[in-house]
Amino acid sequence: MPILHLLVVGRVQGVGFRWFVREQADALGVAGWVRNGDAGEVEVAARGAESQLDALLAAVERGPSGARVTGVHRVSPPPDVEYPEPFTIER
Repeated sequence: MPILHLLVVGRVQGVGFRWFVREQADALGVAGWVRNGDAGEVEVAARGAESQLDALLAAVERGPSGARVTGVHRVSPPPDVEYPEPFTIER
């Protein structure tokens, strides 16, 4: 099953971004997680059908109303990454 691993930069912490991503992922039926990074970015790891991941990527690029996404970077996932169901917010 396809995977998507992203680093999202911009004004993405403290604006409900992780909750927004979880809601979108749940609505799409995507497995995985979202968490804040140490440098102010948000990291997203998702697994699902290609069409589901495309829709999630579009939502992440848009973000919630309080966010200002300036970049979405596809990155290689670590080898031991897991994709929980339902989609979770990690701390």
